Amino acid sequence: MSNPKIFLLFLFTFFLTFSTSGQTADAPFDLLITNARVVDGTGNPWFRADVAIKNGRIVKIGRIAQADAKQIVDAKNQILAPGFIDVHAHTENIFNHPDAENFIQMGVTSLVTGNCGSSVTDVESFLGRYEQTPLAVNLATLIAHGSVRSKVLGAENRAPTAEELKRMEEIVETAMKNGAVGLSTGLIYVPGTYAKTDEVISLAQVANKYQGIYASHIRNEGDTVFEAIAEAINIGEQTNIPVDISHFKISSKKHWGKTGETLGLVRAAREKGLVVTVDQYAYTASSTSLDTILPGWALAGGREDGKKRLADKATRAKIVEEIKKTLKDSRFKDFSYANVATYAANKEYNGLNIKEITKRAKGKDKLDAQIEQILEMYAAGGAQMVYHKMDEADVQSIMREPFTMIASDSGVRQFGEGVPHPRGYGNNARVLGRYVRELKLLALEDAIRKMTSLPAQTFGLRDRGLIREGFAADFVIFDETRIADRATFENPHQYPVGISNVYVNGAAVFADEKMTGARTGVALRRGEN
Repeated sequence: MSNPKIFLLFLFTFFLTFSTSGQTADAPFDLLITNARVVDGTGNPWFRADVAIKNGRIVKIGRIAQADAKQIVDAKNQILAPGFIDVHAHTENIFNHPDAENFIQMGVTSLVTGNCGSSVTDVESFLGRYEQTPLAVNLATLIAHGSVRSKVLGAENRAPTAEELKRMEEIVETAMKNGAVGLSTGLIYVPGTYAKTDEVISLAQVANKYQGIYASHIRNEGDTVFEAIAEAINIGEQTNIPVDISHFKISSKKHWGKTGETLGLVRAAREKGLVVTVDQYAYTASSTSLDTILPGWALAGGREDGKKRLADKATRAKIVEEIKKTLKDSRFKDFSYANVATYAANKEYNGLNIKEITKRAKGKDKLDAQIEQILEMYAAGGAQMVYHKMDEADVQSIMREPFTMIASDSGVRQFGEGVPHPRGYGNNARVLGRYVRELKLLALEDAIRKMTSLPAQTFGLRDRGLIREGFAADFVIFDETRIADRATFENPHQYPVGISNVYVNGAAVFADEKMTGARTGVALRRGEN
């Protein structure tokens, strides 16, 4: 070029074009994750890619120039997966424990609370608490039948009047309008156990009007588990609402080995065109209240009324006989399967089973003495329990099903408090370590699907659960050769190993195996996320 000014203008234009190539129009990427083996949540085989994030969203997947990012994280050939979505949590107290560390260290980035018939009833205020108290995790909630019923009827053992049912429907409708993702029931618990099927159908119809789901802790998971599953499916069929059967299991020795039949009920419903899924934790023990050992009618009106019934000799004898019958029907000889997780009246009982406690307290451990010990503990305020009532072969059969999601049924754990179920620390890592790597029961990609896109699809979390451009940047990075749970029933307060980084909406909440203190979770409202 003969004209020096034209030559300089050419050089300036070339430099400007070269220096901005590959960048977004307004700014570089906030974060670039490189050298990752991506398991994207679809169930498809892993692939190699870089993933770029801007403003909490995935904006590019592929080969990406490192110069285009403000921050670069080398995944070191580890697995990069969507953040895990736990659709069965009990975290109504989470704003008192905003780091939710036991979930974060399992790779869980989103939670659905309000399960088993117990929830807040003011969804707008509950999710609005993010404004004052940000959380490390994303949070959605169900509106729970038991809590709604308690608000209208208390703990009364009767059907609602037409006016009372209308008030219950109004509470559910308001909750759904304010972002609840569906309706839950706990039909084994007071007051849910007092509800007939038609009452639940009425509330499920309201939730379905707002594209919600029906998530049910069914009426019985032991002796009459088949009838209870059928009831849940019937509610879905009558209302056209999608159904998720919570913590799917068989908790009676009488029916161990019959998961082919219980799962068959779900398969048959799906073949008819009904949307039915299940969720599951990876253990052979459940965890719930001591109160569930007593017959439901004995608990009507609350604990003080229950204590009055126990004070009546004839009524107490009737309660004892029903407890014995239920135990016999389940084919357990005594209550050595029932361990105390938390008992406020005497913390020395934490971690012991009922037979051990009875021997310590009474100097004898026959069945009659065990039942008396249970009734005394109920009267003293009750306890949270761990019940070893399931069979490993059934757990594995359920886990193989394509419609099974992985969920912990846990709350936020306070490290060192009580002897809780280990699922609150190890559930997701246990699936990936034991059932994927060791037992080869599942492929890695399918296990991830059960923790990510399947939960997101089922509960209507539209921009979560996949590594896909435009989706929220929730990730977990882990070493599939190391990941493992360490929490045990004897020593549950142990975090898993093998997870190095967890991101929530593009920010690291767990990096280099340490909590960062970041709290970048958001409220997940039906229809918005």
